[in-house]
Amino acid sequence: MKPELLSDLLDNASKRWGDRLAITDGSSRVTYNDLHAQSSCLADWLVSLGLCPGDRVAVAAHPSATVVSLFFAAARVGVVFVPLHEQVTGIPLEHVLDDCRPKFLITDVSDDRRRAESRGIGTFPLSGLASVTAVVPVERIPRPISVDPACLLYTSGTTSLPKAVVCSHQQMVFATSAVQSVLNYRQSDVIYCALPLSFDYGLYQVFLAAISGAAVFLGRSINYSALLLKDLLRSRATVLPAVPSLAEALVRMLGRTGSESPSLRLITNTGAAVAEDTISTLRARIPGVTVQLMYGLTECKRVAIMPADEDVRRPGACGLPLPGTEVLVVDDAGTRLNAGEVGEIVVRGPHVMAGYWNRPEQTAQRFPRRSGLFPELHTGDYGYTDEEGYLYFCGRRDDVYKERGFRISAIEVQAAARRVAGVTDAAVLPPTADRPAILAVVSEFPADYVATAMRTYIEAFKIPRQCVVLSEFPFNSNGKVDRPALARAAEEEIRVGQ
Repeated sequence: MKPELLSDLLDNASKRWGDRLAITDGSSRVTYNDLHAQSSCLADWLVSLGLCPGDRVAVAAHPSATVVSLFFAAARVGVVFVPLHEQVTGIPLEHVLDDCRPKFLITDVSDDRRRAESRGIGTFPLSGLASVTAVVPVERIPRPISVDPACLLYTSGTTSLPKAVVCSHQQMVFATSAVQSVLNYRQSDVIYCALPLSFDYGLYQVFLAAISGAAVFLGRSINYSALLLKDLLRSRATVLPAVPSLAEALVRMLGRTGSESPSLRLITNTGAAVAEDTISTLRARIPGVTVQLMYGLTECKRVAIMPADEDVRRPGACGLPLPGTEVLVVDDAGTRLNAGEVGEIVVRGPHVMAGYWNRPEQTAQRFPRRSGLFPELHTGDYGYTDEEGYLYFCGRRDDVYKERGFRISAIEVQAAARRVAGVTDAAVLPPTADRPAILAVVSEFPADYVATAMRTYIEAFKIPRQCVVLSEFPFNSNGKVDRPALARAAEEEIRVGQ
């Protein structure tokens, strides 16, 4: 059966390879039949609670097979699931609760259950879901349709509070199928997922596994403990969805004397560009591994994917559009630009999500409907395409800034800094009304040395006048650099040094 709903992915998987391993954390093992049975039971339970199609259920918990079952259960009966990182608590959680007004919050944190209950929101401990196995089946509500919302994914905030992207069944199923058609996960694959399920990159590993028959090993937290390599080895992982911080952590571990190489056949990357030397080291240390770089946004899941190892032949490219989608580059007036001309990246296709929850003005700005069947997503990112349709990312709207009369790309400056020997990470903080641009680096050398050495790779006028050396960068729960925290650390370093 061609899948129309997210729950169809699990139904098909149970029929095709029911006894195959679906989810494991190294201690427990759940087959596709197990996952299907628990999902069906939890669907009855959700209906017995009085939940109706369109109602929201927020889940703040560590990734587990139970959480995955609950997501599929919600999709089965038209309930919209809202996955939250386990560290979303306190005031950030209150923002989500007030924003999407879920009927229930599932969490084991008692203080957060009290916060929800004070708002008239029902609660249930995740640890109590095991007892739901005894629920007597109830009369089902009508089957949802493909255009119904399935999920709200909250994007991480930078200068404002997080907002939720409304994801329909149709969009998520299409995105899963399109990504799978390029990555080609196999039935024999074990996907090592150390990413939170609140991050679409992590969440879709479950869907990609269901559509391909692969297994998902739910790994350690996004902080990537020293056990990362050990977990890759014991899980016999063949696929690693990586963000830059995870890839860099693996390189450090592989560099230790006597370290054994994992049996990975495929490494993917998105979230931010991974350094070329990191990719080169992974290829050198893991025999036979292929790398596929990707570029995407929560608003459309994935924009472009590179063919395997094509980055070697096309450095700087981030891929071709997903099958069945279109990527345009336009100027400020919305006119389509020619190959090689830099402009805003615009995406069209069935994977473009429905918009932002309770944000009509932002939805109208980012998802204007024009001619054609699908809305356009104006990404706010800038880049260009080459004559063969490969997309090159130049920077986000905030990454291109003007200082001392020059337009400067933060991406270009960061790349130059990373080429300096002894620099392991670099980030540019664009100027504000109160300060000039700041270059923050993780380096064994002082800031003056780094700034001087960068002149070999970039024009001097592009190098920020303020450069600070930090011992490490702060990361958010998705493994991306926490820009507000980085700005605070850099500004404090400058203040102390004055």
